[in-house]
Amino acid sequence: MKVDVEIISREDIRPSSPTPSHLRLFRLSVLDHLIPSPYVPIILFYTSPKTNTTHLSEVPKRLELLKKSLSETLTKFYPLGGKIKEDLSIECNDEGAYFVLARVKCPLHEFLLQPQMTALHKFLPVGLVSEGSNSGTYVTKIQVNIFECGGIAIGMCVSHKIIDGASLSTFIKGWTERAKGCNQSTQPNFIAPSLFPTNSPWFRDLSMRTWASICKQGKWVTRRFLFRNSAIATLKAQTAGTENSTRLQMVSAMLWKSLMGVSKARFGTQRPSFVTHVVNLRGKMDEALCPEHAMGNIIWLIAAESVDADEMGLVELVGKLRTAISRVDKEFVEELRGDKGRSIMQESFGAIREMGSKSDHFGFTSWCNFGFYEADFGWGKPTWVNGAVSADSVSRSTNTIMLVDTRLGDGIEAWVTLREEDMTLLIADHELLTCATLDPSPLAMSSVA
Repeated sequence: MKVDVEIISREDIRPSSPTPSHLRLFRLSVLDHLIPSPYVPIILFYTSPKTNTTHLSEVPKRLELLKKSLSETLTKFYPLGGKIKEDLSIECNDEGAYFVLARVKCPLHEFLLQPQMTALHKFLPVGLVSEGSNSGTYVTKIQVNIFECGGIAIGMCVSHKIIDGASLSTFIKGWTERAKGCNQSTQPNFIAPSLFPTNSPWFRDLSMRTWASICKQGKWVTRRFLFRNSAIATLKAQTAGTENSTRLQMVSAMLWKSLMGVSKARFGTQRPSFVTHVVNLRGKMDEALCPEHAMGNIIWLIAAESVDADEMGLVELVGKLRTAISRVDKEFVEELRGDKGRSIMQESFGAIREMGSKSDHFGFTSWCNFGFYEADFGWGKPTWVNGAVSADSVSRSTNTIMLVDTRLGDGIEAWVTLREEDMTLLIADHELLTCATLDPSPLAMSSVA
């Protein structure tokens, strides 16, 4: 189906109260330069009832509620109402969030029957490919899309320089609390610059060089694989030695194994490979040091490598992932924050560049347990949440896999982005498709069918 999106209006939503003068300049932390992507995107889809006449009449009220509550929320999340300054800090000038209203010329239920991944970027207020410096750009950009039936899709792009997945979840939770008039229990704490301070762009430059070395030119496509909890449990039961592994480790290892099979099918020989996985550091520090709702990129990147043919079974891959993730503990974070921090970062990213020069790379990110499906602005929880946006174009990127809980919590949805020729081979992997469903309808995945 063709998806036509018409822009109706553009405006700035400013904080309801001014930011104090002593908070006007927000310096980024060293880890805010870990991921060079300009934005963290997310789209929340809210379906309308079957009888939509009343629902359509509610749309203007809901728009005003979104704007008013966003304005109030930005007062607490003050850096999100500012602009990027020289890639090293945020000018908290209260210019606000960029807010776009758009009309979608189709019913939402029809779109969700089988979503076109290449159409998702139309629901976002900005493109995701960075063209040079982001200096002077909005930290927060939002597009509210109204479908013919009255269904709503809220597309957000918040600068990756100030938030990671957990921070985005905190912002959305704070916004929904304000929209429903709840007591705001979500109080953001912008503590990252004091936990991981920096006064120079050295890590930004190192990170950009590292990611550039593993990015490849190609036409990238995204497909979705649903792993039900029951299928994951069956896989664990059938694979001795994986009893103590988590759902996340099992799904990651299964995909890693399948992706190595793609490489072998394409090149005729088994190539070495490595995965990177983003690890949330919040649970690795005392709460007194890193309180609840800490904002910023409080994350680290682990790498696990598979080189030898006898290390490529599911048990071995699960073990490699578990070992690499377990090394990021309280002691590691203390060293990362201390005098050894710079050398750890240099050594880690140097190792990634070295592996990238001789091995296939697969980059994993997890949004599991972040609660995005709890985002209720007052008219119900989202039917579908998406954070993997694939435009139909040729660009430089790397193989990426994003993992997120299903709406009902009964599985993990994996958004896999590969070059077109590799994806053709992956979706033909019969072993993978015995434990995963390819491109399921979000309506079938939820109770709203």
